[in-house]
Amino acid sequence: MADNIKTSSTIPNTSFTVHNSKITAVWTQDEEAPKTSHCETSGNVVDLGHRFVCPGLTDCHVHLTATPGDVTLKGMYAAETSTLAFRSAYLCSEMLLRGFTTVRDTGGADAGLRDCIEEGLVKGPRVFIAGKALSQTGGHGDFRVRHVSTQHQCCGDIPGLSRICDGVPQCLEAVRDEIRCGADFIKIMCGGGVATLTDPLSMIQFTPEEIRAITTTAAYSGKYVTAHAYTNEAIRHAVDNGVRGIEHGNFVNAETAQYLKEKEVVRTPTLVVYQAYEVVDKKPPFDDLIPESSKAKNSEVLASGLQPLKILEDAGVTMCYSSDLLSDSATTNAAKYLGMEGKLGCITPGAFVDFIVLDQDPLEDVTVLDRVESLLSVVKDGRVVASKIESLVQDESYHAFNLKSSHSLTEPL
Repeated sequence: MADNIKTSSTIPNTSFTVHNSKITAVWTQDEEAPKTSHCETSGNVVDLGHRFVCPGLTDCHVHLTATPGDVTLKGMYAAETSTLAFRSAYLCSEMLLRGFTTVRDTGGADAGLRDCIEEGLVKGPRVFIAGKALSQTGGHGDFRVRHVSTQHQCCGDIPGLSRICDGVPQCLEAVRDEIRCGADFIKIMCGGGVATLTDPLSMIQFTPEEIRAITTTAAYSGKYVTAHAYTNEAIRHAVDNGVRGIEHGNFVNAETAQYLKEKEVVRTPTLVVYQAYEVVDKKPPFDDLIPESSKAKNSEVLASGLQPLKILEDAGVTMCYSSDLLSDSATTNAAKYLGMEGKLGCITPGAFVDFIVLDQDPLEDVTVLDRVESLLSVVKDGRVVASKIESLVQDESYHAFNLKSSHSLTEPL
């Protein structure tokens, strides 16, 4: 039955058992319940009736330390480190309460935040981190204004989204240091970006030698490298030199999409963040977050964002859900990208007990995930994080139970 459960479909009248925060068995009402299920000894049966169970969601591009609290992106990191820590903890909790049980931080979060969540000190999703993103001087990760010459951002222990490294020796040191500090993967800036002042969108960043030094060194430790890149030139520059993932990629054409497919590169789009900067009625909700010089770039990136999604889909490129800085589906592709296939993003024996309960089927209407009232329960690692269902008690851990007679299981891509 496990092979059937892993399909992206709705499966009516399904039950599964849980033991020690892992799913141990899955079956439908037409199949005989496993005789060795742990629920037989625990006696703990949860009946969800005609509701929908979906694997916990994964956001593959977030910045957990770029938190609300200042009106500008640059000012977010001007606060005390303790303030940043409490703001990040609040943001993590809010993400989890929206059903995101796993996130991939692409610049800013450190191993301390990840470990505090694992220890239960902070409520939040399971976190995979890049540490600091790597940027060249004047690249997308260089937030200094023009008249400032000191390179404080080169230091890995100063709060921020990124660190600066120039030349092969510095790039080697930076990637090794981020791995030393606990990075699960490495993020580099290979092209211009919206939020920074000195790099046009068409800019190519890092030399081939620098990128190869980073990707080769990361591979020695079993880590992959993903790259911030918008244009076809920046994308190819990154992938030609060993990068395995592309963040954004808003200007990709059909030829480059086919190239990404051939190289098995994963693309992570982030359209919602650009939409948030655009005018809604009289003023956009995040109007002050980026400077005036960046708003024209933002409009250009947003205008070019939708067509590449169709181009990449037609080419068969693997894509993962992501929101970038601001957003409030993501299961199987994200799990595979994170190296957690069979453990995350599915309801199958051996998977972590990460799931959400909905009152409607997201495969019929994906906007169900946008409606707070439709999200009835969030469970992570077998612990009920939030619940409106009487039989799933909030803040209790269910290390052994049988989730019975839910109307269906869903696994959206």
